[in-house]
Amino acid sequence: MKFQQLRSLVAVVQNDLSITAAAARLFATQPAISKQLKALEDELGFDLFVRKGRTLTAITPAGQRVVVHAVKVLREAQNIKDVSTEFKHADRGSLSIGTTHTQARYVLPPVIQRFRSKYPEVEFHLHQGTSEQIAEMAKIDRIEFAIATGSCELFDDYVVLPWYRWHRRVIVPADHRLTTVGALTLEQLAEFPIVTYVFSFSGSSSLHETFHRAGLRLNIALTARDADVIKTYVRLGLGVGIVAGVALDVKDDADLVSIDASHLFPVHTTWVGFHRGALLRSFMYEFLQLLGPHLTRRLVDRAAACETQQEVDALLADIELPVR
Repeated sequence: MKFQQLRSLVAVVQNDLSITAAAARLFATQPAISKQLKALEDELGFDLFVRKGRTLTAITPAGQRVVVHAVKVLREAQNIKDVSTEFKHADRGSLSIGTTHTQARYVLPPVIQRFRSKYPEVEFHLHQGTSEQIAEMAKIDRIEFAIATGSCELFDDYVVLPWYRWHRRVIVPADHRLTTVGALTLEQLAEFPIVTYVFSFSGSSSLHETFHRAGLRLNIALTARDADVIKTYVRLGLGVGIVAGVALDVKDDADLVSIDASHLFPVHTTWVGFHRGALLRSFMYEFLQLLGPHLTRRLVDRAAACETQQEVDALLADIELPVR
């Protein structure tokens, strides 16, 4: 078994089973990648992929287990290389982030701007998706950092650090009846169809639970992963929007009325995480520090040294998070 075989395997998985894309990434030819995969399968004695002709259509169950181990082997090999790179070129490299649309569109721009100003030689890659999609990116090592809200159970191999807290807000057109009701109630909200974020496939939705506990029915008109899409359909009159407060722009959303809902729904925590055992380079620590003053290198190292997420949570239990 050779490193090149494992690199070919992981590259194919990271590029959505495209041998063409994997070959371009590894500066190799398609036949060369196919040959590496065939040699690995011959040595292992089973198929890693489901094939339809020459096209790879899925990863076999056995292949999925091999990919997990291959990612770990290549990550450790990369850690060794990064030690050398860190001493030679501390301000060069790449940083890939997996996050949601809300974070990428409304929260991260000033952070990334400051980071790029200080580290112009670092390539920055921003991948957007749902929590489930970000978790898949994490499993195949496509990203160094994940940034999301909730769904921590999807990232069991990650060190998860709380970043900031936020509340939901209700948005309606300026002529909507809810703009005149004063302190909003769940009963008033339940009278209208709701436009909000896509619900997680794993675990229950806090939004559903809130309405259920109050004995009310949640009437969902539309869900979307993109806050801008939610606003579009609210403007079209499809329903009342429920979005993260950080997803509102004073200038761009001046035609919408934002109504406080912090008393109706639980507070949410957005977190940043990285693989347990990953080697963080200096500019990665700097990125974390730019996210929040509490994410110091000392704290991050102490969290990374914890064996379980429960220990990390205990370590950070007394930290007061910023509220946006």
